[in-house]
Amino acid sequence: MKNVILTIALFSITVLASAQKADKQTITIKTQIYCSHCLQCGSCGANINDHVRDANKGISKLDIDPKANTITVTYDANKTTPEKIREAINAAGYDADDKKATAETVNKLDGCCKKH
Repeated sequence: MKNVILTIALFSITVLASAQKADKQTITIKTQIYCSHCLQCGSCGANINDHVRDANKGISKLDIDPKANTITVTYDANKTTPEKIREAINAAGYDADDKKATAETVNKLDGCCKKH
């Protein structure tokens, strides 16, 4: 009887532990980055990074590629969604795929980050 109870308890713990594992997903979002020094600039790359991480729990990796005009995000699908990530990129003042940033958020960008 003890063995049956112990087996059931171990099985339950294993199932619960596996259910709580992060569901890691990666998404690459097209954007327009006009700043030629985006990743060195204290405002450009940090702006995107801070907005996305602050608005989305579960972000484990964020890579900005200004040459390819992409932002690649690895995230926990149990904690955020691609739509929320796109909204955070828009809030930073950048387009995210077909979702355009508002004029208000773009106007908050440094001059080097705006389309010339």
